Amino acid sequence: MRARGVVASALTAAAGWLVEPAAPEAGPESRLVPAERPVVAVVGLAPGCGATAVARALGAELAARDCDGGCAVTAVTARATMPLGLPAAGRLARSLAPVAGFRTRACGRLCLVECHDSAALAGALLYRAPLVLDVADPREASAAAALADAAVLVATPRIEPALASVMAESLARVGSEPLIVLNRAMGEEDPWSGRAGVELPDSRVGAQLALAGREARGELGRAVAELADQVVGRA
Repeated sequence: MRARGVVASALTAAAGWLVEPAAPEAGPESRLVPAERPVVAVVGLAPGCGATAVARALGAELAARDCDGGCAVTAVTARATMPLGLPAAGRLARSLAPVAGFRTRACGRLCLVECHDSAALAGALLYRAPLVLDVADPREASAAAALADAAVLVATPRIEPALASVMAESLARVGSEPLIVLNRAMGEEDPWSGRAGVELPDSRVGAQLALAGREARGELGRAVAELADQVVGRA
């Protein structure tokens, strides 16, 4: 009986990944239509600050709001953390694969794209889906910010706030004023108090969900939803 219970629990968990959630019972005004699909650049201020998790968490939230249910996120490699993609992400991956030779992979709600030409990818996605540029190389931040409708700078409490201010001023010269996000915020008084537009609480489980292309839950999920609201408002 105990073994049977373990198998049942495993099957239930697998179903949660493989079955696309039902669409929320909300009016059409709450969902993104083609004219509102944003391009967002997510830039990490230091290695290990969690920019990729933030980019994918934001992408999953935008996908959940999109009328077609998908979002493209750039990646160094299109190899998914867990190769389980929802139908909308799979359709987007298949439609992008023949375009300009992009390598794609469905991952949860996301279509991960290996891309060396962000402008070409943004053009290919026009009216198809939101796009989140996960900027791995700081030297590419200015080009990504110039292309994007909104830019997000990701910091952690260990990073000096002045660095975020300098980077924000620099990117504002080529695009819109970036939104500063404090990742892994501890909720304590520190030099970052009141300096970030959005604070994301530390959540290892939430980060793992995000990397797998799924929406974060709990406090992190609510903070990511706030981030998405601000990003869409700036786009």
